Amino acid sequence: MWKSRAVLAAMMGVALSAPALAQTKTVAITAIVEHPALDATRDGVIDALKAAGFTPGENLKVEYQSAQGNPATAAQIARQFVGARPDVIVPISTPSAQAVVAATRDIPVVFTAVTDPVSAQLVRSMDKPGANVTGVSDMAPVGEHVALIQEIVPGAKRLGVVFNPGEPNSVAMVNVLKEEAAKRGLTVVNAAANKSADVQTAARSLVGKADAIYVPLDNTVVSALEGLLAVGAQAKLPVFSADTDSVVRGTVASLGFDYRQVGRQTGEVVVRVLKGEKPGDLPATYARGTDLFINPKAAAAMGVTIPDAVAKRATKTVGQ
Repeated sequence: MWKSRAVLAAMMGVALSAPALAQTKTVAITAIVEHPALDATRDGVIDALKAAGFTPGENLKVEYQSAQGNPATAAQIARQFVGARPDVIVPISTPSAQAVVAATRDIPVVFTAVTDPVSAQLVRSMDKPGANVTGVSDMAPVGEHVALIQEIVPGAKRLGVVFNPGEPNSVAMVNVLKEEAAKRGLTVVNAAANKSADVQTAARSLVGKADAIYVPLDNTVVSALEGLLAVGAQAKLPVFSADTDSVVRGTVASLGFDYRQVGRQTGEVVVRVLKGEKPGDLPATYARGTDLFINPKAAAAMGVTIPDAVAKRATKTVGQ
């Protein structure tokens, strides 16, 4: 009898001390558009959840929706998610994060792949975000990007940039780009693309006006990157990107983040929230780590050669 009671007590102790992992949690993920960097971020979030014991189909339900590049759809998805009352909402990209934050004041929100969370009015500050929101910023090392472009295209004087003026993250990056370019004797030439269908035309407008093109962390432009790359190859105008996933698709080079790792870093925050911590008490952070990706084949197609010094520093070479 004593043994039976002891075993029963032990079993009850395990049950009472079992973490919330035994309960099914719901994480709703949304992105403004589908492209490799944002998709990798989403997958990284799920990686981190699995590593922490949250398994889809067992004790975790993951919902995902893309706004297909439409801000109105992003707002609709945000309202739908809020109505469903998930445990955490993870918006990927600035437009999706703004839509979600505007839709709820009580459901925990952990944003990711947002360039400037403060300027986007998602948090009061990075150290003390407050309210129900925290997340991970992917502010790129723009100054290092400019230095890399000059190293590969040493004669460059004018740097073209294609971006969507309607994306706050892009505007923030372009402003930083202008500052960093000016420090290094470069001028920046803007080309606006308000929607994906405008990207190739915007790129063509830079032919003869720029010595290289820079693609910021702009969802509109990255989702239509192939059209821009075609212009670069035709005009022998080298195209560089802020994200490394675009190098795999055909830009010359980038110093940036492994977006799957950015997702994992975000997922670690989501896990903390699922276990009871308040988002507003968790500092918003910047993505960790930088990778140098180069694409010699793309460089050759666009009329430039990647110097040996750059090639030796590369963490990944693609397009060979």
